[in-house]
Amino acid sequence: MDIINEALQFEQEKLTFKTTSDRIKASRKAKELILGINEVYKESKDATLMDLMKRLTVIKQKIEKRLKGRALAA
Repeated sequence: MDIINEALQFEQEKLTFKTTSDRIKASRKAKELILGINEVYKESKDATLMDLMKRLTVIKQKIEKRLKGRALAA
């Protein structure tokens, strides 16, 4: 259950990553948390764990979107 507490804390943190390095670390951390929670979810099939994974996935997608930047206009 430690990973769940860690995920909840990560979710509550302010998501202002100043540098690209910070964003990469945050993205990797989110992925690590999602995969860890998924292992617990496989055993318990708890719907709250699925909701937590979905919320973390949204955060991860926002971080990755910011990492990729904007497409250049043609």
